[in-house]
Amino acid sequence: MRVSLPLFLLVFTFVLLSIAFGLKFYEWWRKREMSAMLRTATEDAAPEDSRLLRNTAAKPPQVDVWLERLALLEKTKKLIQQAGVNWTPGGLILTMAGGALGALALSRLLPGVFGWPGTSAAAAVFLAALPYFYLRRKRTRRLAAFEEQFPEALDFLARSMRAGHAFTISLRMASEDMPDPLGLEFRALFNEQNLGAPLDTALYNLANRVPLLDVRFFVSAVILQKQTGGNLGEILTRLGQIIRGRFQLKGQVKAASAHARVTALVLTILPAATAVLMMLAAPTYLESMLKDPDGKKLIAGSIVGQIVGQLVIRKIIKIRV
Repeated sequence: MRVSLPLFLLVFTFVLLSIAFGLKFYEWWRKREMSAMLRTATEDAAPEDSRLLRNTAAKPPQVDVWLERLALLEKTKKLIQQAGVNWTPGGLILTMAGGALGALALSRLLPGVFGWPGTSAAAAVFLAALPYFYLRRKRTRRLAAFEEQFPEALDFLARSMRAGHAFTISLRMASEDMPDPLGLEFRALFNEQNLGAPLDTALYNLANRVPLLDVRFFVSAVILQKQTGGNLGEILTRLGQIIRGRFQLKGQVKAASAHARVTALVLTILPAATAVLMMLAAPTYLESMLKDPDGKKLIAGSIVGQIVGQLVIRKIIKIRV
């Protein structure tokens, strides 16, 4: 009895401490989850709804105020959100302005390279546009990754609902199991409706955040099933099969147009590469053309012609599926 009583007290104390630590951990986990839900809903809510979640007393940056007056703030926010980067509209504009100022500073430091005024202006425009083109590239890649993951997510939702889970629970399970960016968008969809927004509104917000035709089909199917009834699992399964078929057709079109895309790339790079090699091999060969006013016009016309030709070729070989 003397041996068992201390052992009993030790085990009892360990159990109480385990329960206390478990409750503390659960409380911390729930607070972190709620903070993530509020942060996601705040970032993805509509402008009129986000005022209820954000601190309205905080003064917005002056750059954001100017963008809002120019009706560019929402477009810039949407581009940044769809690119999946942690930027701000003001930071983007300041980065673009910094690139332009950097090009002008280089033109002052290297007058031999930037001797022609048009070269400095072109370099300033190019460096200023680099952050924007980076965002566009990130947005394209992110949407392509989402589109590739979407059929598998639809099959996941269909299997989950056949197993007896509700649609919202299936959404949460998909958001936890699927990788980003699809997992992040489904998590935002679940958090938004879990915080009180109607499911229709949350689905419409998903379609606005992810401007893909497949997502619009998904939103329309879910809303229509909610209004008229039907087997949503079967609908999502068929939708996933249609999307996979469209992917196969897109791959066939891409393979058929590969020769045209390579030809366009060669025709675009070849004149510029030839000019650079000629300037390296014989620097005086094009010197007279660079000094002559008509020669400068011809060079500018050739550059414009190259750009127009590239755009025309891309328009011809770009086939929407």
